[in-house]
Amino acid sequence: MMNHSQSTGADYNYTIVRQFALTTVLWGIVGMAVGVLIAAQLIWPQLNFETPWLTFSRLRPLHTNAVIFAFGTSALFATSYYVVQRTCQIRLFAPKLAAFTFWGWQAVIIAAAITLPMGYTQGKEYAELEWPIDIAITIIWVSYAIVFFGTIAKRTTSHIYVANWFFGAFIITVAVLHIVNSMAVPVSLFKSYSLYSGAVDAMVQWWYGHNAVGFLLTAGFLGMMYYFVPKQAGRPVYSYRLSIVHFWALIALYIWS
Repeated sequence: MMNHSQSTGADYNYTIVRQFALTTVLWGIVGMAVGVLIAAQLIWPQLNFETPWLTFSRLRPLHTNAVIFAFGTSALFATSYYVVQRTCQIRLFAPKLAAFTFWGWQAVIIAAAITLPMGYTQGKEYAELEWPIDIAITIIWVSYAIVFFGTIAKRTTSHIYVANWFFGAFIITVAVLHIVNSMAVPVSLFKSYSLYSGAVDAMVQWWYGHNAVGFLLTAGFLGMMYYFVPKQAGRPVYSYRLSIVHFWALIALYIWS
């Protein structure tokens, strides 16, 4: 069987990895710059320049969305596409669909950057974006799942490396969280009301909010760690069995805690 050192870079789709890696840096700078501005506004409120779209209340969701979904998720797209190819020893499945996930995700980020400062929001933390953008996110995320799991399905190795278990769990769980929490009744192009009411809405929102942290900002990045830490160390994972215990412990406990 061909190992990583024998396989050539030409066998893999690195273009999509490079694109997401570059936008990770770009959106990281933008998202954190907005964070610095709104942090400064807490001390010097006049830094909103008496302009509605520069106020803390408008820019704070822009900052969180930019750091979590533009910066963090772009990093997860880049690394999951890289790792799944390297560990499955096969080129990425459906390259045109992969390209769609890149351009589609950038379009979602730009739509967020326009609508949030304008005050179009559902008022749900980390899920502020209005219903047309939520639908676009769903379509892109399903496409992402097809590319990722399609690559695993046609892998040339019998084994599925643990990093892919974490990436796969993050992709499936975030899809479920986003779709359930974003159920809404549209009343206009930029306004909708949650399908849930009162306490149920609050519970669904924080089931989403907590697990967005648990499965997007934790499970996905653990997948990253399980590939790149051993790679940089030049030695295999200390205990592969423990990594599987780790995976199922996270899956079984985090989402319900």
